[in-house]
Amino acid sequence: MEIVESFPHAVREIEHEWIPLADGTRLAARLWMPEGAAAAPVPAILEFLPYRRRDGTRLRDDQTHPYYAGHGYACVRVDMRGTGDSDGVLDDEYLPQEQADGLEVLSWIAAQPWCDGKVGIIGISWGGFNGLQIAAHAPEELKAIVTICSTDDRYADDIHYMGGCLLADNFAWANVMFPRNAKPPDPNTFGEGWREAWLERLENERFWLEPWLEHQRRDAYWAHASVCEDIGAIRCPVFAVGGWADGYSNAIPRLLADLQVPRLGLIGPWAHRYPHLGVPGPAIDFLGESLRWWDHWLKGRDTGIMDEPQLRAWMQDSAAPATHHEERPGRWVGEPSWPSEHVREERRPLAPGRIGAPDEAVEPSSLRVLSPLGSGLDAGDWCSYANPGDQPGDQRRSDGGALVFDSEVLEAPLELLGAPVVELTLSSDEPQAQVAVRLSDVRPDGSVTRVSYGLLNLSHRESHADPTPLEPGRAYRVRVQLNDVAQRFPAGHRLRIAITTDYWPIAWPSPRPATLEVTAGESALMLPVREPRAEDERIHLDEPARGAPPTPRTVLTSPSQRRRLEFDQLSGETSLEVEADAGSARLDAIDVVVTSHNRIRYVHRGEDPTSARVEAWDEVRLQRDGWDVRIRTHTSLHADADHFYTHARLEAFEGERRVFDRTSDRSVPRDHV
Repeated sequence: MEIVESFPHAVREIEHEWIPLADGTRLAARLWMPEGAAAAPVPAILEFLPYRRRDGTRLRDDQTHPYYAGHGYACVRVDMRGTGDSDGVLDDEYLPQEQADGLEVLSWIAAQPWCDGKVGIIGISWGGFNGLQIAAHAPEELKAIVTICSTDDRYADDIHYMGGCLLADNFAWANVMFPRNAKPPDPNTFGEGWREAWLERLENERFWLEPWLEHQRRDAYWAHASVCEDIGAIRCPVFAVGGWADGYSNAIPRLLADLQVPRLGLIGPWAHRYPHLGVPGPAIDFLGESLRWWDHWLKGRDTGIMDEPQLRAWMQDSAAPATHHEERPGRWVGEPSWPSEHVREERRPLAPGRIGAPDEAVEPSSLRVLSPLGSGLDAGDWCSYANPGDQPGDQRRSDGGALVFDSEVLEAPLELLGAPVVELTLSSDEPQAQVAVRLSDVRPDGSVTRVSYGLLNLSHRESHADPTPLEPGRAYRVRVQLNDVAQRFPAGHRLRIAITTDYWPIAWPSPRPATLEVTAGESALMLPVREPRAEDERIHLDEPARGAPPTPRTVLTSPSQRRRLEFDQLSGETSLEVEADAGSARLDAIDVVVTSHNRIRYVHRGEDPTSARVEAWDEVRLQRDGWDVRIRTHTSLHADADHFYTHARLEAFEGERRVFDRTSDRSVPRDHV
């Protein structure tokens, strides 16, 4: 990334500011603004997160917010209630209290002498979620938002469930937040009482996997804060951004289709990252692009941003399978509106062993599949963070246990933009079953790159709110929507559809192995086909990524990553172990040494789905002269045919003295999962 050292405005930074709330709670903020803003007020941009502004997101914040401030904005980075240096306890994601606090924060910002009363919200992931959620309250101060890597539907399209299947990342995310929520305030900013506030957090913290497992169907718990429930409540302009390697790109086409306000969508090749820090590349000058958005909606300037296509997307070229991509070849394409009249649905029937030609007539025939447990071992993670190994590798091993359909060799390139769909006529020999469908690019050398995939818990075939078991042997018509994608298949390649009866460890397996019988001829692949257009050449996002200087830090021990897949031929145990050692680094500006280490292990034995287990160990540490705190957690999840079982241990240390130790073990009945 190109570092920008000077800006149109000199930047004033305020390391710590208290924002008082009506109930007496104080929220901690860090601010950047142009010098002289108190005399000449400017619009403001809020980022509202639980990820610790001082020692958590500091590196990213220092490259982002001073850039905006240097171009005439007051930027306010706030720790949510119960996180970082803010008062209170954080009980769960996206609670009504969080949104109420966000509305108070907006009012406080708009009333400051350095703010002209206009405020925008920007955020990635959690901050992208709550930007949409706060916008749905239609506060007067909020004039526009930028939502990155977020979703409008907390059940159908979040880290918890996919197609009604329980995602293993549901556990992984709960495990990430468990030690993070247990960190104390910084005594240098919080002052006296930091230890009491820390102990209050520890005493009240719970392992969030427990409530998430208590809601295995789409109920009021998930409907709350899912803005798709009343999309018309959002009345300010929305810029929705994401990446094809991320877990949240599907929300962008939905937002473009459903919102009733000025809106833009931008989808690059990136994983779960800001686009100016985007990997796989190419990264873009996202801060400059979003500045065009802010200048238009917060300053009333004609920057041309609203003359861009409503959707700009990176059309990915074919790439060899790899579990990590630094770059994805391709080009930018654009659509003036979404859904687009330039995308047509092409129906291709599934015949035994092959994908038929468009609208070909195929006689019905029955095909059976019972996949070996572990069909998702080459899938990477549900959400890629561009960490080594977290993207899907060569699919040939997984295809060996799948029902596979290949197209003829393509005589001309084929480009897709949108969500492929597979319609299946099928039956099951068990009342509870799931189906995973993958669309892949088969290259001339035989290697197979996954392009998109979808999951469906078959008891959710009609409703995520009211699942019903299958009647064994009865034929059902089901629809599996795959993730949205922009992909070019070159001439000489083949398309492949692979169907499996599990996708562990991406999704939790059904309680018993289920054989599916798929009726070829009555099943089909629907492709969103888009022809290249000359207008695409007008899209220019090729400026280098720019940002403000990163925060100074001293690396004490280097980070490392490890991802190991093992099979024990004696026990029949297969394990995937992922280890992330972030090392140790001193944040020089606040003289804090941050250390963290995570290890997570997915295990199953043979073909027994009740042997599936995931277990994690985490340790985080914060140190400064005279201050040394450490959090250690151990968590696990396993299931039998009737229940899920969670385990969570939380330990906290001050120096070498253990100040807190609690273990929680819970069982939750399986509910059609």
